[in-house]
Amino acid sequence: MKYSAIEIIRHLENYWETQSYVLTDGYGPKQKLHEDFKVVEFLPGGKHDFWIYSTAGMSIGRTDGRNIELHIFSNKQDRGLIRVLASAASFHKNIEPLGLNHTVYIGMPWQNNSKCDHAFISLPYLDGEALELFENPNGHLHNFWLIPITETERNFKVEHGWEKLEVLFEEQRLNYLDATKESLI
Repeated sequence: MKYSAIEIIRHLENYWETQSYVLTDGYGPKQKLHEDFKVVEFLPGGKHDFWIYSTAGMSIGRTDGRNIELHIFSNKQDRGLIRVLASAASFHKNIEPLGLNHTVYIGMPWQNNSKCDHAFISLPYLDGEALELFENPNGHLHNFWLIPITETERNFKVEHGWEKLEVLFEEQRLNYLDATKESLI
């Protein structure tokens, strides 16, 4: 599929109805990412009253149909999330394609001293298909939600399956903005 990071950013801006800024620092080794890869910061406002960070272009150049972008929510402005998203994008491009219901080790606490150092790739339940699906004449891609989780939650998912993890999130009323949350297990 052929698309540009700018097309993705426009799609996200239109959906979230808020201002965005392309962030240019903190990507890590840039040679491991596509030259058009971006991380975008969306200000609170529009559809959500929290910060949103999203990839734009993490699947540019893929020919296997595994075209995804990821976004993560934050209760505060946190440019450290650039590295989280760039790491996931690098893994997707260079090691193994990521997809819905996968988990990834993010290699550091999500924020501050958070116990969440893994993440779960989920449907964007707060936003639905209008955000998830980006289509242009050359095909489509999926925009998935990257939810920070603990290693214990990741192990639960591996042992019991992603469906049970999502049920646990719902039953325990996962606070996806709380970087100090304890494991729900």
